Amino acid sequence: MKILVLEDEGVLALSMREYLEDCGYEVSCFKNSDDAYDAIYERAYDLYLLDVKVPGEKNGFEMLEELRQSGNKTPAIFITSLTDIDDLSRGYECGACDYIRKPFDLAELKLRVEQVVKSQCFASSDEQIELPHGYLYDVKKMKLIYEGEAVKLGKTETKILELLIKHRGSAVSCEMFWEEVWGEWVDSANIRVQVGNLRRKLKHDFIKNIRGVGYSIDF
Repeated sequence: MKILVLEDEGVLALSMREYLEDCGYEVSCFKNSDDAYDAIYERAYDLYLLDVKVPGEKNGFEMLEELRQSGNKTPAIFITSLTDIDDLSRGYECGACDYIRKPFDLAELKLRVEQVVKSQCFASSDEQIELPHGYLYDVKKMKLIYEGEAVKLGKTETKILELLIKHRGSAVSCEMFWEEVWGEWVDSANIRVQVGNLRRKLKHDFIKNIRGVGYSIDF
């Protein structure tokens, strides 16, 4: 599996490269978006790991946006120190599968990469994702569909569902909900309430509660 890393911090890029290569991946590192962009059109990669604030004509967000507009569906993970919820939202709108916040342990990087490879991510999937009990999720319209009709969901419920779909087959923990739905710490009781609201809108509940871990959706 070939991974492209766009990271201008030399020590971090080297550490990521050596660790991922030890895990069996083939890794190419670039310090600016111009060289990374050129490399993408010279060879095929299976995953992009992109910092946001990098030298070059485009930042990480703009680079991935342009790639998606050109039809490139390779899964991407943003690696960034940005913490604002608007920045996180923009990353997903650009077509990213996941975020890793700096600083991070290399073991976390490995887990995130493995999860994206396993889930295939929205970016590499069809426009409609099949879910249990005949449900469909329309990626472009961000709508859950059952028997041809859209299920009315709130903004937070939609974000929760998308996160569960992106990581389907594996458990989504409270920490993942904090980071990717709210962008900050929230009480676990609040998470249970919001997941409960979503489940009550399903005629056939396909969300599993994994005691002491979190929630999941099967393939």
